[in-house]
Amino acid sequence: MTSHFLSFCSQNHRGSLVMRRLKAVVLALFALAFVALAASCPVGAQDGSGSLATRPRKLIIPKSSQAQPGDLGIRVHTNIRLLVPSTEGPAEAPPYLGYGYETPASLACIYRLVEPISGCNPNETTNTPNGGSQSIAIVDAYDDPGATADLAAFSAQFGVPFNSSKFTVVYASGSEPAEDPSGGWELEESLDIEYAHAMAPNAMLYLVEAKSDYDSDLYPAVLIATNLVRCGKVSGCPAKAAGMGEISMSWGGSEWSGETALDGFFTGPNVVYVASSGDSSGVIYPSASPNVLSAGGTSNARSLETGNLIGQIAWSDAGGGSSLVEPRPSYQAVIARYAGAARATPDVSADANPTTGVWIYDSTPYEGESNPSNWWIVGGTSVSAPTIAGILNAAATASGHFASSTGAELTAIYSQLANPWAYASNFWDITYGACNYYSGTFSGIGYDFCTGVGSPRTLLGK
Repeated sequence: MTSHFLSFCSQNHRGSLVMRRLKAVVLALFALAFVALAASCPVGAQDGSGSLATRPRKLIIPKSSQAQPGDLGIRVHTNIRLLVPSTEGPAEAPPYLGYGYETPASLACIYRLVEPISGCNPNETTNTPNGGSQSIAIVDAYDDPGATADLAAFSAQFGVPFNSSKFTVVYASGSEPAEDPSGGWELEESLDIEYAHAMAPNAMLYLVEAKSDYDSDLYPAVLIATNLVRCGKVSGCPAKAAGMGEISMSWGGSEWSGETALDGFFTGPNVVYVASSGDSSGVIYPSASPNVLSAGGTSNARSLETGNLIGQIAWSDAGGGSSLVEPRPSYQAVIARYAGAARATPDVSADANPTTGVWIYDSTPYEGESNPSNWWIVGGTSVSAPTIAGILNAAATASGHFASSTGAELTAIYSQLANPWAYASNFWDITYGACNYYSGTFSGIGYDFCTGVGSPRTLLGK
């Protein structure tokens, strides 16, 4: 641990606490004002005639993302938020004036997965990732009947390589699940497969569909996903299987006392498990498991005039904090003075603010109503989980070393904090903005409860 990082942690708890909090409040208020201004103004890039892309009509939190009384320890929810575009959606491949929102190429530019261009403008970036290998499995509930066709359409739109032989839908119960009546889980599935694939298009991609959003269906589906990543089969996977990769879970629920009994679901050899940290909900599970990488949320602040990236800031509704149940794992010893004795979330973050959301293609009607273009803009930490899972896969492919476990992956990530040069080279430290209930948590230097270590910067250090 460096003296710089120790100094930060120490200051956070001693004499300069008042000044640091005052500074953080000022920065947070400015950031929140900026985001509020962005939400009230047109978003997009000028085309030279002064015309801007029109802003979306409304923000929706699907029923699948709304926790209900009685769900605790029984049922989970998605972490997706939906913007209905006021235009039909992108009509051609980039550059397409009026994208405004994030694309595979613009995210790859921001996270330095490809050679970046100045501003990482969605209307100008065309260089998509082409890495990845081994496997990524997505675990979701219910059936998305258009998954394969939608993934192909999305990939074609943004120039992402797609080979249908590298995408497989698996029914966890052995038979095709019913569709989610609200359409929220279908949106979730389209988002998850499209952005995991976009970040690592050469990986084998599995969509594992659980019978329902009950714990009793989803957690067994995680075991099936583990077998698929390790040996390409739903069962009968040998102990020394050679397969490696990631499992993405964009769902979760509030913590409860019995959650530690489920930690064993996330222990497959050579598999890294990634879960959303939650939206406006503090700490959720399975994100809080020490065997799971918690994916938090950021905002990509962009110029209202040009669409160019100004910087990454915390997303005000991103989940995170100290677990009330799980103790601090050994890989978080480096942040002990900040986080205390409990498991801290998130670990790493990526774009999740629906105001700075991503384009997805989903042909399934939402709540019985179809979108003529099938294009949607979505946010929530449901975006960050598959994005980070794909980046981890591409990073492991580039280095030639897949992590032996989630703990090994997180040990490598947190070790960056002890080396200022490596940390600055491999992660964006998000030091601006506030999150959680009442915007009561601030971003700061190094680790914080809003964005964790930060967002990915290059494929190194992961």
